[in-house]
Amino acid sequence: MFQLCKYSSRRRISPCKRGSICSNYPMAPCSTIARIMNLGDLARCPKNLCNLLFRVVQSKLLAPLHSSLLKEVQKDDGDQPSMAESVVANLPELSQDILMEIFALLEIPDLVRAGSVCNSWRSAYNELRSLGIYKLSQTPCLLYTSESAGDSVVCLYSLVEKREYMITLPEPPIRSRFLIGSSLGWLITADDLSEMHLVNPITGEQIALPSVTTMEHVNPIFNESGALHKYEFSLHTATRVSYAEPSIFALGELRDYIYSKAFVFTDTFTGGCIVVLIHEPAGQISFARVGDDKWTWHPSHSHYSDCIYMDGLLYALTAQGEIHTLDLSGPTITMKTIIGSLSYSRYIVQAPWGGLLLVWRSVEDIEEDYEADLPADHATFVRYTREIKIYSVDTMGKKHVEINNLDGHVLFLGHNQSLCLSTEQYPHLKENYTYFTDDDEAWLFGFKNKRRDIGLFDLKHNSREELVSPQLWSNFPAPVWITPSFTKLNFA
Repeated sequence: MFQLCKYSSRRRISPCKRGSICSNYPMAPCSTIARIMNLGDLARCPKNLCNLLFRVVQSKLLAPLHSSLLKEVQKDDGDQPSMAESVVANLPELSQDILMEIFALLEIPDLVRAGSVCNSWRSAYNELRSLGIYKLSQTPCLLYTSESAGDSVVCLYSLVEKREYMITLPEPPIRSRFLIGSSLGWLITADDLSEMHLVNPITGEQIALPSVTTMEHVNPIFNESGALHKYEFSLHTATRVSYAEPSIFALGELRDYIYSKAFVFTDTFTGGCIVVLIHEPAGQISFARVGDDKWTWHPSHSHYSDCIYMDGLLYALTAQGEIHTLDLSGPTITMKTIIGSLSYSRYIVQAPWGGLLLVWRSVEDIEEDYEADLPADHATFVRYTREIKIYSVDTMGKKHVEINNLDGHVLFLGHNQSLCLSTEQYPHLKENYTYFTDDDEAWLFGFKNKRRDIGLFDLKHNSREELVSPQLWSNFPAPVWITPSFTKLNFA
């Protein structure tokens, strides 16, 4: 069971106890809309949830709501339940099928609230999830921690509702972990032993990934009693045996140096999932299918910065702008270079209209609180995104063209799987904007208390905006974009 609590503006509503439904949406032994509305539960839901409910009910029941009454409900500001109560006082009970059809149109925060109203609605909510038929595409949220929320709580900032939600996650405490990736609604985390876990913040499910000691570059060091004591980290690539002596790290230190960015992808061939890790030394790639007992190393190349998975192939981007396809389905990895070095790029994105995009993001380090009579201190510098360039890739012609307009689309960049989304499908997002988070691993892990570079970038006017002010998040672990999902990961 996960718990979802709501902030109203910046006023905190007490968090739920572990294993309980949020007290703001109590479970009530009722089965009709009239009784639910008399409890005032729907009145506390967003106005669009009420409007959606009434529209679907009107279309499904044999005796439709009078249109004038529906208009009155839609004009109501949602602060008082009286109008809603007067409209629905005599409605018949809704069947589970109709409830499920309504719920399937809701974003996850609204869905969770609806499922917490009463036993009947909870049953429809559970059945919708268990049948795996809830497929609504979700608007990404910013996921972060807050010192005031507690060590095991993450916060989600909804771009749709412009408010926060809190979710309690399983141990180990999320504030003690590194957030090294986000895709398919799952976080990839590294704990204080440098071991990796997948976590779905919406369902609370957690999956341990193969031990870091099974990676090519890591060897365990045991103490006299046979307990894992330290790690030996080798600095080599396939083309270079070693460019330095191995380093020795304490169990909690290795994660500072080895992890760059991680992803979860659906495996086209097996129906299971693949976790892909870009790691040091030199930006190499290792991967593991969920259920594997070790990591598989891709030795053919290095200096990767981003990747996506399409049509059964991993598309991996190097910092120099090369695009490689990796076929991970066979006993050995097959690599092809489909685009040579075009331009320096940090992100590779699948375009909704087909094809690929490459994105370059330049940042500027600015010294804050500067005093002329003191020496420059690197610890006073903060980073700001100053420019974003987007290139449309022509894989057949082996070339790329810079574009200045996303034509009704937006980008999400950061320690998440890079996304390009349509504002027609996601109307609450700003067209021709890039939503970004800080994702320079050297900066994030080397300066854990520094201000994070998070905001929106207007591609038309080449200017940035703050996402929200004042800052809601702690600077570490670094916030990431996540697309909420009930998706379960299949074991191959």
